[in-house]
Amino acid sequence: MTLGRIALANLKRRKGKAAFVLAGLFIGVATFVALVSLTRAMTAQVQGQLEKYGANILIVPQTRNLSLAYGGLVVGGLSFRTDDIRQADLARVKTIKNAANIAALGPMVFGVGRHGGRPFLLAGVDWRAMRILRPWWKWNGQAPDRYGVIVGAEAARVLSLAPGGRLAVNGRTLTVAGVLGPTGSQDDQLVFAGLGAAQEILGKPGLVSLVEVAALCNACPVDDMVLQIRKVLPGVRVMAISQVVKGRMATLGHFRRLSYGISIVVALVCGLLVLVTMMGGVRERTAEIGVFRAVGFRRGHVSRIVMIEAGLLSLLAGVLGYAAGTVAAWFVAPLLSGAREAALAANADLAGLAVGLAVLLGLGGSLYPALMAARLDPSEALRAL
Repeated sequence: MTLGRIALANLKRRKGKAAFVLAGLFIGVATFVALVSLTRAMTAQVQGQLEKYGANILIVPQTRNLSLAYGGLVVGGLSFRTDDIRQADLARVKTIKNAANIAALGPMVFGVGRHGGRPFLLAGVDWRAMRILRPWWKWNGQAPDRYGVIVGAEAARVLSLAPGGRLAVNGRTLTVAGVLGPTGSQDDQLVFAGLGAAQEILGKPGLVSLVEVAALCNACPVDDMVLQIRKVLPGVRVMAISQVVKGRMATLGHFRRLSYGISIVVALVCGLLVLVTMMGGVRERTAEIGVFRAVGFRRGHVSRIVMIEAGLLSLLAGVLGYAAGTVAAWFVAPLLSGAREAALAANADLAGLAVGLAVLLGLGGSLYPALMAARLDPSEALRAL
């Protein structure tokens, strides 16, 4: 009979202790997998949202004046002239080292128009870039043509505009193609036209007022990209819109550290549980070990039997713990982030890590009991018969 068969027979005869060790390792591995899966799912969801968040780098002209506006309130009704940016210079942005991280480059030009005696701000935009920069935009109406405009919700209310309406700016009649749904941002107060048409109407050919840059945020080096853009566009200010991004990622970092800390504590408890249970099993099998030694089993054979038993239980606990932890994360994910699909996604490295952790805990907790079993004096062990 091989050592493996002996170990398997021992597990079948002592089902209670085997189940206890299996349950301890199972709980530890399942807890670890669930916490890691939740952390990864939440991180993936936040990164996915950030990629759809819109602009995270802003390019604006240099100015020597401070803004007198806050929260939509302009103090004193004053405005300062700033130099515009040459649209042709924006081609340099595509030459930076991390140009591949740029998802969209959205130049914008601004100018004031009047409708019904009320002033409004006309914003010229690149419609294709806005699909990435403003993925949340929804409007009732149709797609704008060259001289069509999309009106923000608040601007439409104040100016009494609706789809199909008309407004004149500098002698050019513009057609309202649609009205934006409320966004809760400054977009609600603007009238949007195509970039080329707005430059023509405002008398700013080839000029833009600012540029929004959407950088792919899945580990993209936004701060490095800001420095690179500053080098190729030395006459402008380049800023990273990173407060929200850093805040959410910092929260995820705290959650990740907490989950790893809990996993370590649970793993230590499971290791101690295996140690105590296996030591109890060795003491109960003193007579059996004495028989093994009497019939010619060496110390290495005895310790190997104990380790094989622990290894078999560990492998089974690792597989079952990974499956249970993944399912638990799938149920808990909607309560924390809504990233249920990401939590349930099969992950080969996490599965390997789970099985490896179970084996490490099982074999580590069984090492001392195996040595203790090997060191038993055969004569003293046989006296227990």
